[in-house]
Amino acid sequence: MAIRNWPEHERPREKLLRQGCHSLSDAELLAVLLGSGCHGTSAVGLGRSLLGHFGGLRPLMSANRQEVCLVTGMGPARYANLQAALELSRRHHLERLQRGPGLSDPTEAGGFLQASLRDLGHELFVCLFLDNRHRVICYEPLFRGTIDGATVHPREVVRQALACDAAAVILAHNHPSGVAEPSDADCRITRRLADALALVDIRVLDHLIVGDGDCVSLAQRGLI
Repeated sequence: MAIRNWPEHERPREKLLRQGCHSLSDAELLAVLLGSGCHGTSAVGLGRSLLGHFGGLRPLMSANRQEVCLVTGMGPARYANLQAALELSRRHHLERLQRGPGLSDPTEAGGFLQASLRDLGHELFVCLFLDNRHRVICYEPLFRGTIDGATVHPREVVRQALACDAAAVILAHNHPSGVAEPSDADCRITRRLADALALVDIRVLDHLIVGDGDCVSLAQRGLI
């Protein structure tokens, strides 16, 4: 049965408007995003099918276009809807950091960095550039690939920091293996970047390593 024929109190969109987003299941939230079902399946049914196929919301949202479009009822337009919702969430989180009073602890940025980096299939090195009150000026992905001395160039990090008129920097990258434990290469590049940025009076506050379920701070480990 199409959702429009359901009792009004059971329809996901009306339920959201009446009771708030928190009252909806994952399948119902997906139904609101997808808008309609397919081939005799309601939008909620399609949402349940997606969750069952991928094993949950997170693997669904991190799946690539080809994987999602293989599911009956999905296509490029609906994949684009899911990705747009995910990116809006990330940008909302970043905007909160940028408009906040300033970071009292670098790990306060961990939630945003985890949402941005943990599901990537490749390593990505990024910087959060901060002003002298530790307010976020901007977020810049800079290097892709294995994080070592050959792929992370201190000169480029310094150039970007000066272009942003930054007073401090939080470094971050992910480990696609899911294990957030810092490597020797992570520690070496952190020291190189800290030394290079110190020459222009810009302080490295932390280097956060993002894994599958956690975020390790090199500053808390005493490695900065």
